[in-house]
Amino acid sequence: MLADFVAVDSSLDVVAEHVFQNTFSQAQKASLETVKVMTPYSVTTYTGPQFPPGIIPPKNGFAGFLNDFYDDEGWWALAWLKIYDLTKQRRYLQAAIDIFEDMREGWGGICGGLWWNKQHSYKGAIENALFLAVAAQLASRAPNKEYYLNWAWKEWEWFQGTGMINARYNINNGINLVTCQNDNGTVWSYNQGVILGALLELYTAAPKKTYLIMAERIAYAGIKFLSDSDGILHDPCEPNCGADGPQFKGIFMRNLQKLQLAIPNDRFKTFIEGNAKSVWLYDRAFGNQLGLLWSGPFMGATASTQSSAAEALVAALAIGGQNLDLNVQ
Repeated sequence: MLADFVAVDSSLDVVAEHVFQNTFSQAQKASLETVKVMTPYSVTTYTGPQFPPGIIPPKNGFAGFLNDFYDDEGWWALAWLKIYDLTKQRRYLQAAIDIFEDMREGWGGICGGLWWNKQHSYKGAIENALFLAVAAQLASRAPNKEYYLNWAWKEWEWFQGTGMINARYNINNGINLVTCQNDNGTVWSYNQGVILGALLELYTAAPKKTYLIMAERIAYAGIKFLSDSDGILHDPCEPNCGADGPQFKGIFMRNLQKLQLAIPNDRFKTFIEGNAKSVWLYDRAFGNQLGLLWSGPFMGATASTQSSAAEALVAALAIGGQNLDLNVQ
């Protein structure tokens, strides 16, 4: 989120650079003591030091931003690519390149595509959309463009072939490892969002109008399926979204912002501005804490709810939200 804000307000450059450097050096040493379990309908996070029977405790630290989950690695790769775009420091690009190579090792096996984790228990939309996004971005930034572009094309062909993008252009959670087709799992906002950024990057690397057409359809579908009657975004897990779920909507807004900047659309602009206003008016508490329910009421804040809701505000600012009145108290 900070990198997205810096892209809007360059006065934060100096402060942000210290944060980027510290994160780059220290985050790899962290021990989060968390383990995730994915099903077609949920993501459950277990927090240590004691874990239930059958849950393997995580390793201490994750050198190179590599761990047991390919989606986690994809998030790190995209973060360093964003920071590379802002700073042009080669080490951030190299980190993303190295992460991509580790992710690539998770490709193949049953049904093809990328595994969600290194224990090979599930294949879902999110890690495959992230893999597409990282490959497409590297195709425009790293040497050996064709190598990354070929991986991006391979991923996109596989993704479409699974039917995870359903007939309504909503993205279900993953695939059934027996049929190798859509498992009809939960439609989450982050799955609707990551693919938007991925298709935009694929279009940048190898322009083809069908990528933009598909991105628009998926964006429309996500807004229609996941919004309430006032046009405010929700996820099916609300109001109890665990450790990961509160972050999902911010990811959708970040990528919808990118789509809006690339191909302006009045409906997307209205949606982004409306959600930002609702966050500020109805889901904010003392000290500008931001919660999970963007429609309100405020139910408490965590790091995840704060950064996710802040993404809605940053998205509105990025697209030139002239009608926003965000008076900081």
